[in-house]
Amino acid sequence: MSGTKEYFDFIVVGAGSAGCVLASRLSQDQKIRVLILEAGPPDHSIWLHLPIGYGKTMWSSKYNWCLYTDPDPNMNGRNLYWPRGKTLGGSSAINGLIYIRGQKEDYDHWAALGNKGWSYDDVLPYFIKAETNERGASDYHGDTGPLKVSNIPCKHELIEAFIQGAQQIGIPRNEDFNGASQEGAGYYQLTTWKGWRCSTATGYLKPARGRANLVVRSRARATRILFDDKQAAGVTYLHEGTEHTASLAEGGEVLLSAGAIHSPQLLQLSGVGPPTLLERLGIPVVAPLPGVGSSLQDHLQLRLGFECSKPITTNDELNSWLGKCRIGMQWLLHRGGPLAVGINQGGCFMRALRGRDERPDIQFHVGTLSADMAGGKVHPYSGFTFSVCQLRPESQGHVRARSINPLDTPEIQPNYLATDLDQRTAVAAIRQARAIAQSDAMRPYVKREVKPGLDKVTDEDLLEFARDDGATIFHPSSTCKMGPQGDAMAVLDERLRVRGVHGLRVVDGSAMPTLVSGNTNAPIVMMAEKAADMIQEDRKTA
Repeated sequence: MSGTKEYFDFIVVGAGSAGCVLASRLSQDQKIRVLILEAGPPDHSIWLHLPIGYGKTMWSSKYNWCLYTDPDPNMNGRNLYWPRGKTLGGSSAINGLIYIRGQKEDYDHWAALGNKGWSYDDVLPYFIKAETNERGASDYHGDTGPLKVSNIPCKHELIEAFIQGAQQIGIPRNEDFNGASQEGAGYYQLTTWKGWRCSTATGYLKPARGRANLVVRSRARATRILFDDKQAAGVTYLHEGTEHTASLAEGGEVLLSAGAIHSPQLLQLSGVGPPTLLERLGIPVVAPLPGVGSSLQDHLQLRLGFECSKPITTNDELNSWLGKCRIGMQWLLHRGGPLAVGINQGGCFMRALRGRDERPDIQFHVGTLSADMAGGKVHPYSGFTFSVCQLRPESQGHVRARSINPLDTPEIQPNYLATDLDQRTAVAAIRQARAIAQSDAMRPYVKREVKPGLDKVTDEDLLEFARDDGATIFHPSSTCKMGPQGDAMAVLDERLRVRGVHGLRVVDGSAMPTLVSGNTNAPIVMMAEKAADMIQEDRKTA
């Protein structure tokens, strides 16, 4: 152990989507000393800042945890690849940049479950506070926040055809998925600004780095939360091969923002979790919380691949030196083109199971390229992709520490497609994607359906395709969910405090009571903004 003991008012574990927000907001008070620990390296690579760069970072073990699930029996025993960010900015530095908040009903449901203060009316001000939106200030958007949000600057022929095709099957065009209604087809907004990615490290942490009361420590892997009886006392972490201890000053707090996989693992290794698991691993129980690592939810994406009849796709540009030079010059001269917008430009929120739900239950991501998987090498032909996912799956999995070694990857069991509803929605989603692809607007662009292929006709065929080919769309959540006292699986109260102990909160996607209807980065930023206010309020009244 290092001989010098450091004391902080707040120790933030994880400099990802939530951690960077917390460190920035809390360190605005110069009387408070904040330490933020990040297991990965600084975000120096150009590929972390170019919007299309996640094609490179998707497989980079330097900036990505490159996790794999355990064999999922519902996915024909496959181990699925789960990329997660491992650098300043976390997954906001390697994600697909899509800015989606979810549906009003998601947050009203959180409140109805017993999480006071988390209704849509409660959280909307924090979404607005967080963003500087290119569209300017309005009832739904902000123009002074750290997180920059931009429109996709140029319309694309394929995306326009997709939107028109959606309209032809009864889906309205929607100019703002984060406005009055989510339902419809349109272009996504992205967390980009003037051709560059805006991760939370860029938007929140970078402007705060000059503060004397903020210590940012990268390549620092947290290994355990220390307790004095039931009171959090500090954190041990590995840095440059040596174990160090960071201690809490009186009244301080540990803020766990390591994400939906590593936050529950670290709690379990620290004695907070299911007693049977802790006893099996030989870990003394500090707080018996069976919900730690349970309730795991994720969006399962089903990717339909098409060969395009026209050479207008990103495949065409990336498969020729002339095309690569052209998109490079577009970015250098105008901060535009494919390098500035990533892969998925358009999307759609709609109802797959008509008559069952009054709000969208599936989401499309439409990419102007095709590959065997997200971030993979593009196909040698003109191609595009419809990726479709169920927004509110019923299936739940778990995350469990595999051993007492904090460097061991935990057991990850997503348990996809475990319920009848999830199976029926998957099949219906594929059929809806085909309906758009076969519309009059899209037909001139579809040379052939490459995947799943038109020989897959029956519900059984399509469900088997989902089991054989489905993959994460990178939205794990709810493994340390908040909930009322009466919920035996709730780990946190409505102020994100860990039950049964003091001085410890979890602020990241694992705190979601249920998975939101859409991409998770913007909701996690919102949660951290709200958490920062709650933490400061509680500190004043302590």
